[in-house]
Amino acid sequence: MSGPDLETVVLLLTSVGSGLVGGVFFAFSAFVMKALADLPAATGVAAMQRINVVVLNPLFLGLFVGTALLALACIGMAAFAWGGTRSWLLFAAGLSYALGAFGVTVAFNVPRNERLARLAAGSPELLAYWPVYVREWLAWNHVRTFASAVAAMLAAAALAA
Repeated sequence: MSGPDLETVVLLLTSVGSGLVGGVFFAFSAFVMKALADLPAATGVAAMQRINVVVLNPLFLGLFVGTALLALACIGMAAFAWGGTRSWLLFAAGLSYALGAFGVTVAFNVPRNERLARLAAGSPELLAYWPVYVREWLAWNHVRTFASAVAAMLAAAALAA
């Protein structure tokens, strides 16, 4: 009796990884950022700055970056064995996570986090930037939440195709 093939394992891990990462993003979209925005600005900023430091841990980064690598593997497997519905689903799942979750994070959320980290605590510039940060960061977070969920669904659909 043989186990599942590599493509099946990659799809399963991509689906689970995308779903887990999407769940983290969803929590921020659904309630974390609202809670932080409802606090006095200095307190909300301090909490977000701390979150942005603590999130850089092996467990979350392993999941986040590992899923990006799996997404790239999905794209590669789709291109290597192109043909049929499963290839399209593999490709779309990989693209959705790689660009919509990982790419958006790197291009839009991280630069905002870095700017927030550079601003002096309690400074007028920081207090003016906080509502802009919340609005812009959250808008991009909605994108990566959606992209992660779509990637999880497409990878799961590819398993069934």
